[in-house]
Amino acid sequence: MPVDPSVIGTELQPTDLTIDSGRLRFFAKAIGETDPVFTDVEAAKSAGHPNLPVPPTFLFSIELERPDPFDWVSSLGIDLRRVLHGEQRFVYHCLAYAGDAVTANPRIVDVYSKKGGALEFVVKRTAVVRADGRLLADLESVLVVRNPEEQS
Repeated sequence: MPVDPSVIGTELQPTDLTIDSGRLRFFAKAIGETDPVFTDVEAAKSAGHPNLPVPPTFLFSIELERPDPFDWVSSLGIDLRRVLHGEQRFVYHCLAYAGDAVTANPRIVDVYSKKGGALEFVVKRTAVVRADGRLLADLESVLVVRNPEEQS
């Protein structure tokens, strides 16, 4: 079933998160980050940071904090069993640190197909802002939906 392009512009449920230093340490370990700046507060402060900085790609995980982080996909009529992760991009405007309260504000910005509809793409852009409204980062993710009933 094709994704209706009329969903372009749809604002999705925002997600609030206060960034926890324990989560940052766990995330740094999970991605294999060995720089102590991301795991040791004293090393971070010695490097000029006020607290542990957020490791690259961590902000993508904010939306995964929701009870059902993929409900927006299901609401579009997409079968999650047919979804592939296509791409993600990050544009950072400033650093985030442990203790920062942030909000992720996602919206669907594009829907298109390739291979005669056998592959559909849903592009979601998320603005991550601090509690004071300052823009931290713009995130973009692309989901690929396989439609095997369509001819390629």
